[in-house]
Amino acid sequence: MNSGQRGARSEALTPHSSSLSPLTIGIDASRSLRAEPTGTEFYSRQIIGHMLAAPGDRLAFRLYAPQELTAAALRGAAPPPQNPRAVTVCALPGKRLWTHRTLAWELCRRPPDALFVPAHVVPFLPPPLLPRTVVTLHDAGYRHFPRSHTRLQRLYLELSTRWSAAAAHRIIAVSRHTAADLQRFYGVPEGKIRVIHEAPVPRATGPGPETDAAPAYARPFALYVGTIQPRKNLLRLIDAYAQLTQRREIGWDLVLAGRRGWLSQEYERHAAARGLADRVHFPGYLPDAAVAALMRKALFFAFPSLFEGFGLPVLEAQTTGVAVICAKNSALPEIAGDAALLVDPENVDEIAAAMLRLSQDENLRQELIAKGYENVKRFSWEKAARETLAVLEEAAAKK
Repeated sequence: MNSGQRGARSEALTPHSSSLSPLTIGIDASRSLRAEPTGTEFYSRQIIGHMLAAPGDRLAFRLYAPQELTAAALRGAAPPPQNPRAVTVCALPGKRLWTHRTLAWELCRRPPDALFVPAHVVPFLPPPLLPRTVVTLHDAGYRHFPRSHTRLQRLYLELSTRWSAAAAHRIIAVSRHTAADLQRFYGVPEGKIRVIHEAPVPRATGPGPETDAAPAYARPFALYVGTIQPRKNLLRLIDAYAQLTQRREIGWDLVLAGRRGWLSQEYERHAAARGLADRVHFPGYLPDAAVAALMRKALFFAFPSLFEGFGLPVLEAQTTGVAVICAKNSALPEIAGDAALLVDPENVDEIAAAMLRLSQDENLRQELIAKGYENVKRFSWEKAARETLAVLEEAAAKK
């Protein structure tokens, strides 16, 4: 892997440079750096790593980031780059408005043949100065559930999505539902959009410090994994669980694992107010191996989100071999297939009934587990990388 160019501090994983392949793909790798990746950060890490690992010698890659990239941040769960000499890391120091200032200047100074932005925000440049650009737009959830975001977040998401949808030459949507939203809300022509699904990655297993970080619980438990925030509908999930504990004696707890987001403190208060402080657990963000350990022990996985552009946690649960309850809205039915018990996420009674059913019906759990193993075969990062590279080549060719 080559070092960056003039003025850019870069990590050189291989010491020598080589001539570029005919087509140079620039990639905004800034979202790959987060220490605790979720959502778009996870997507960025996996798609970039698998693109670099894709076979072929017709491409060169130029990765842009505000700091040096480590090999782990670059690869995610992918194999090593297929041709390390064809990968250049450009570390471009900068913080405030990095995309629109630092990255934009580098693109003007040394434009690649095509630019890939894996996480929503295309640099703000006049069209003649913007390289042929492909952007992944993950969802328009803020349009469906504006109250799940602060006013400032909504404004930023609206402006950045509208700009990116207009400026990009091709758009990757991670689901058919997201593609439909882009056409509905922003008038994006269908021919400009390519639907390319994400994929699960088997979480690390086996003994080790990360696995040891998994909390232990005295009783069996149902599990949710994801950011603790309003859009995930956790207040209704807690209410459904509270309803079950009030109506009957149930011998299992509820574990809500994930990074604390906006208004996250409200959920622990909500559980305590219903007398469930010792039955609803919030272990916080956990490393992959710890999450995998919890999933393998879970009675079932509950994901009643109000909106998802894709719904990766559902596939991760199915990959691990746990029965799934999820909402029957947005992209979730598209992703879960016939391998989940679908519920109306705004109906607490329906969520409670599904939870009780899965907790009691071992045959149904095993049926959903078997169907889950089949469902996840539809998705792979290798396939997503091949299709993404094809879109980039298509965009670069239409000059």
